[in-house]
Amino acid sequence: MTVVDGTRDDRRGRTERRRRRERAERGFTAVRTALTAWLSRPLADFHLILATCGTLGVIGIVMVLSASSVTSYSPGSDSSVYQLFQRHLLFVLVGGVAFWLGVRIPLRRIRQLSSVAMVACLTLLALVLTPLGTSINGSQGWFVVGPLSLQPVEVAKVALALWGAHILVTKYNLLHQWRHLLVPLLPAALIMFALVMAQPDLGGTITLGVVLLALLWFAGAPKRLFAVVVVGAVAGAVVLAFTAPYRLNRILTFLNPQADPLGKGLQANQALYALADGGLFGKGLGQGQSKWMYLPNVQHDFIFALIGEELGFVGCVVVIGLFCLLASVGLRIAVRNLDPWIRIVAGTLTVWVVAQAAINIGYVVGLLPITGVTLPMISYGGTSLIVTMLLFGLLANCARHEPEAVAALRTQGPGKFGRLMRLPAPDPYRPPTKRRSTGRGGSGKSGRPAPRTARSASAPDRRRAAPEYGRRSTPRGVARRGTATRRGRR
Repeated sequence: MTVVDGTRDDRRGRTERRRRRERAERGFTAVRTALTAWLSRPLADFHLILATCGTLGVIGIVMVLSASSVTSYSPGSDSSVYQLFQRHLLFVLVGGVAFWLGVRIPLRRIRQLSSVAMVACLTLLALVLTPLGTSINGSQGWFVVGPLSLQPVEVAKVALALWGAHILVTKYNLLHQWRHLLVPLLPAALIMFALVMAQPDLGGTITLGVVLLALLWFAGAPKRLFAVVVVGAVAGAVVLAFTAPYRLNRILTFLNPQADPLGKGLQANQALYALADGGLFGKGLGQGQSKWMYLPNVQHDFIFALIGEELGFVGCVVVIGLFCLLASVGLRIAVRNLDPWIRIVAGTLTVWVVAQAAINIGYVVGLLPITGVTLPMISYGGTSLIVTMLLFGLLANCARHEPEAVAALRTQGPGKFGRLMRLPAPDPYRPPTKRRSTGRGGSGKSGRPAPRTARSASAPDRRRAAPEYGRRSTPRGVARRGTATRRGRR
């Protein structure tokens, strides 16, 4: 009886485990089906961009409030502990306007203005090196007028992305030739790099390099070009490291942060201590100790360390997951669009924001040397925050130009967010019409006859363009009389 009872229990256990596994599989299938159905909606990418931008912005507001209250506090003065937080809120409001402009302005108009923006940004980068610019933290990269400040390198990144995509799409049929692929994009980018390094601003130069590489990648540049660029970038980094003592100190500190734990390695060590103190769930909002002058500039470049201390490993995973979601949605927008300019712009802007976040998180956790790059949408900042929100607006605008989204918005109306933000209906993509040869003998606009292959290839197109393609456009007798008349004239 004992053996029989044991066998029955085993059967019941196996049956129960199988049922639980089947229920779990059915639940997973139902969730996957619902998620797939939601992602197949026309405006799913647009809503995901809005949700990602809003969530990152809220996290940034909360963490800046927690980090800046200690920095703003000054004993014996009338300054409020919310001084930096109030300025951050002002930047968020201005960034909201920039986001709205990025969504509302037609992409066709933005592309037309990209050349003007590129020239204006190069001019600003040159002027900031004159006495008109202001030096902050050892870098002369700001224009300061009263309480307002502008960092032109942040705007220059946007101009390079938009103008570079315009140039590459305009010369798309010639990109197999190196001189058309690299000129004028590479010379203009090198001039921009030189002006930024003259400030000096290594973090801005690295981000500009990421934008340039993303442009070439999404334009379909050959892979051997990237090998040459990577070798050149490594060689340039070595040269720059040995020409400036502070850059060399950053490399040496990265290799051995314990060599000077209270001096050059202070930020790197304290960031790791803050992450370790947070544990799994953190100490709670406002309970972090690193912001009490243990970790300098925690609200700027090292705010991810404070997230790990107050929100723990779970908070860090949420932030990293949001940027991974942004990478997935941004590349999905690039793939689903038909306009090649929108495809390159969406991919480049996505790579820019995600790479900047990866660089910031990388040097906070000790995987990269410290470069002074902010964490997008979360770090305290003026121009950087406003420009990042503008990028999210441009991505949302690109999402509204997906073919399914265009069809839905033009037939079903603008939707809730479209009516709230007063967004116009996007125009469908129309491929550029190829110029046809005109005149006898297929002479083109230049007056020269077209090649034989071009003439033979254009004949079927001319027949298809005729209103009576497949049938004679004139009676048979008329055609014969005309032929006889021409023969008689000969």
